[in-house]
Amino acid sequence: MDLRRAGHRPFPFRQFVLKVHSRCNLGCQYCIIYQGQDGSWRDRPVRVTAEVMQHTAQRIAEHATAHELAEVRVDLHGGEPLLSGAETALAYVKAVRSALRGVKLWATVQTNGTLVSERTLDLLSDANIRVGLSLDGGTAALNRRRVDHAGRPAWPMAARAARLLADRPELYGGILCAIDIASDPVEVYSSLAELCPPGLDLLLPHANWSSPPPGLDRRPPWPARTAEGVPTPYGDWLAVAFDLWWDAARDERRPAVRLFKEIIALLLGTPSTIESVGLSPTCAVVVETDGAMEQIDSLRLAYDRATATGLDVFGNSFDEALDLPGVVARQLGSAGLAAECRACPVGRVCGGGNYGHRFHKGTGFHHPSVYCADLERLVRHVSGRLEQAMPRG
Repeated sequence: MDLRRAGHRPFPFRQFVLKVHSRCNLGCQYCIIYQGQDGSWRDRPVRVTAEVMQHTAQRIAEHATAHELAEVRVDLHGGEPLLSGAETALAYVKAVRSALRGVKLWATVQTNGTLVSERTLDLLSDANIRVGLSLDGGTAALNRRRVDHAGRPAWPMAARAARLLADRPELYGGILCAIDIASDPVEVYSSLAELCPPGLDLLLPHANWSSPPPGLDRRPPWPARTAEGVPTPYGDWLAVAFDLWWDAARDERRPAVRLFKEIIALLLGTPSTIESVGLSPTCAVVVETDGAMEQIDSLRLAYDRATATGLDVFGNSFDEALDLPGVVARQLGSAGLAAECRACPVGRVCGGGNYGHRFHKGTGFHHPSVYCADLERLVRHVSGRLEQAMPRG
């Protein structure tokens, strides 16, 4: 579907996820890139080349100029982006910054922390590149699943990276944590907060109707609503974490938990800024190490090559990617949701959840999230706490 022909004006990309390295030094068994349905990573160049960096930079600048963007964001990802050393990340950001004339650039490298050193942080700081960590919690036990290919724990080096970043708050981009309902939410939230991140992303594990989340055996028919008595272990877990975060409002060290802040903002009538909740259009696109333009990684669990677009930075503009059906579907707001979601009383806040979490083999993505009941549980819980805090009269 062409958004222009459908009477919709496409929303430009503002976030560019740039793959620096296509391999990882960890062997986490739950990783959707290396353990999911999509094996395309095996065919990618290990490292991004200077040629890809230059073409990507020019395409980003071209897109920013065409849409009169005042700022853009690049997130340097992998695999593990620092496997190429900090120098490759620095070169990529330098290329984009040089191409962007008069456009502000926000840059972050997302790392597992095992290769972070003082020198690395000095180099990234000089280039104004922030650093985000990916962790499962703030203790060795909580990170037991994060091991290298020889089975050795990643935690000692990741913990060192967290300590170094805590001493350099201007450089600290925050922590990404995919929740594990087998872990205590109190322990997970509290231990992560003790690492002093400015921001914390608590993420639902990537799953769908054909590959249900750990601990759940959800199958169609849709929807799976809390009103029908469906168990909500992920919603329950997040509700406990929310209460800890909410009740620590006066603690100056409290991290900004993006999921919670977004749900509160949506309940108060403010549009969302992330794809996992709300109805704001997706504005992110991925560039792989070979220059291929792809959709976001959360789709990789659906099927092999689910993120592929057939476009690349050598022969295509980012505007061409805006007309792809998968991108269009995530820019249509409520019109892109399943009928069950449009009729749901919390649908405007939930927004159908993450697009990849709606997939069912054979029938596609036009369904409620496999986390439908959990999202409703969380939204109603946050709404209740917010209502209690509102002045009466």
